[in-house]
Amino acid sequence: MSTIGAVILAAGMSTRMGRFKPVLPLNGQPLFRYAVDAAIAAELSPIALVGGCRSGELTALAAPIGGLDILENPDYASGMASSLRLGIRALTGRTRAAFVFLADQPLVSPRAIAAMREQYALRHNEGIRIVRPVYGGASGHPVLFDAGMYAEFEAIRGDEGGKSILAKHRERTLMLPFPNAEWGYDVDTPDDLMRAERLLALRSEADR
Repeated sequence: MSTIGAVILAAGMSTRMGRFKPVLPLNGQPLFRYAVDAAIAAELSPIALVGGCRSGELTALAAPIGGLDILENPDYASGMASSLRLGIRALTGRTRAAFVFLADQPLVSPRAIAAMREQYALRHNEGIRIVRPVYGGASGHPVLFDAGMYAEFEAIRGDEGGKSILAKHRERTLMLPFPNAEWGYDVDTPDDLMRAERLLALRSEADR
């Protein structure tokens, strides 16, 4: 099995934002769409988009996008771990590895994803099973997990995400540095959303 998939987590309650983050407009499209577009551009498949809070709204916006498995997590209030378990289960048996994205990071570059895939393939025989990006010195997302790690997600609980798995397998993790700190930018507050608009505009100008 050669395919590499993606889990995109969009089920949180957005307490710091005060509004449901994934569907907030950012330069003409909902925030979650940037993570989806990055996964599609990187040719990841299948892509599991996990919603929970206000999942009907998310599903209505995501349904027209081809190639998505849209999952509803009824236990989203228990924390990120329940959504991560659901997404990983959806990819089990279908992928040899999966990237875990956060839906509130709109500046992740397909170039970073491609570099992580390449290093995963090159270093797999050396025992590397996890690849995590480091943006301007700060560890970030998406994180690539080998399928051999999938069963370990069944043990995680609460809001920890995959931190315990990362801590357990430090020697099997490749931390891959990128100089672009903005690629790991999180949108948590209204001010963050406005700054993301400016960063995206700068990226568009640089790409011209």
